[in-house]
Amino acid sequence: MPYEQKNFDALLGTKGLSDTLLKNHFTLYQGYVTNTNKVSDALSSLFKEGKAATPEYAELKRRFGWEWNGMRLHELYFGNIVKGGKPIDKNNNLSKKITADFGSYENWEKDFKATGTMRGIGWVVLYHDTMSGRLFNTWINEHDVGHLSGATPLLIMDVFEHSYMVDYGLKKADYIEAFFNAIDWIAVGARLK
Repeated sequence: MPYEQKNFDALLGTKGLSDTLLKNHFTLYQGYVTNTNKVSDALSSLFKEGKAATPEYAELKRRFGWEWNGMRLHELYFGNIVKGGKPIDKNNNLSKKITADFGSYENWEKDFKATGTMRGIGWVVLYHDTMSGRLFNTWINEHDVGHLSGATPLLIMDVFEHSYMVDYGLKKADYIEAFFNAIDWIAVGARLK
């Protein structure tokens, strides 16, 4: 069963993220969905043909993680922003957990933003380690490298250039401020199990 592209057009009109930027970003996401399906189909065909031990099969297996994570991270990213943003409820479980693990919401925010302004391309993810219960702000360099095994992504911020260059040029910190104004903390909190 093929993966289907989700529609995020409701984000058009989000303050700080132009429609041009968002439409370009949606097109990039669509490419990840398309390529996830193509790679999946090619793997299935090669397997059925008895070619699972070939270099082509091996390389497609490696590529699948890149395409699938590109698709899923974008879905999580678009899913945790909303026009106008929805502020964090200081009395909910996520806010209390952030305060417990980082000392305060403000400490967590400084760390998350500092992670996002690091040089390079990638993602910033607030992870919940389901085994220890701890929260971590983590830099993901590429879609398929650097994820914390067994941890659940709660808040995802795209910091590849395509996520901000159209609107902000090299001013990544300005994009991060716009992103923070659009966070849907209700959606983020719902990811905490």
